[in-house]
Amino acid sequence: MFQPVDHRKTALGAVEQIEDLILKGVLRSGDRLPAERDLAEQMAVSRPVLRDALNILEKRQLIETRRGGGTFVADLIGPIFSEAIIQLIARHPSARNDYFEFRRGIEGQAAALAAVRAAPSDLGRLDEIVGQMRKAHDIGDLAMESRLDVAFHHAVGDATHNVVMLHTLRSCYRLLENGVFYDRGRLYYHPSARIELLRQHCTIADAIRSADADRARRASQDHIDYVRGTLAEAENLDRREQLAGLRRPETEKSIHRS
Repeated sequence: MFQPVDHRKTALGAVEQIEDLILKGVLRSGDRLPAERDLAEQMAVSRPVLRDALNILEKRQLIETRRGGGTFVADLIGPIFSEAIIQLIARHPSARNDYFEFRRGIEGQAAALAAVRAAPSDLGRLDEIVGQMRKAHDIGDLAMESRLDVAFHHAVGDATHNVVMLHTLRSCYRLLENGVFYDRGRLYYHPSARIELLRQHCTIADAIRSADADRARRASQDHIDYVRGTLAEAENLDRREQLAGLRRPETEKSIHRS
């Protein structure tokens, strides 16, 4: 990951290299940097020069040093919304449709870009996740399927090689992981959703692997439409079940009256 630094640039050369890795999403929030000695060797700089570089990065709030714990990439995924509007959205579920509309557009574009730009390692990562999805599906591990769902969409975003889109999607998916808009786990308890969601993710990955941008976009948008529709169906069923539970059968009423 780290390369020797042009010694004409010294500390600034090290700073530029680490910044570039963060910007391109190679280094992520929470990633631990190698130990000082190892990193200095990899970048072919002296340890004092490396310390100067790390100090600059820390002042720029890109890394943080934890006492006794090492140096880490700072939490760079800022909230896409303020806490106040997150709570407002939570109180007004109708905003979910706006969320799906946003995801439908940006994820369709992301899948199309990934189909054009994905590197072999990006495709390998998608294949790895799809393989894990199949295994989780076969053993009925719903929690793992739900986590891999988010990992899959992260991988598609990474494969766009568009740094603005990549970081926007990561912020968006943090809301998804936190259940701000809906409970992802609820999807996987729907009778037919598990097999359909697996099929859809496989279709998106196959379109990206085939470098078919139009098919990747359509597959991604169809996936969002399905999720939105299935959640609405599940919630309608829950409401009907709740209402049915309030209606005691006539036989039960007669027993209580007698």
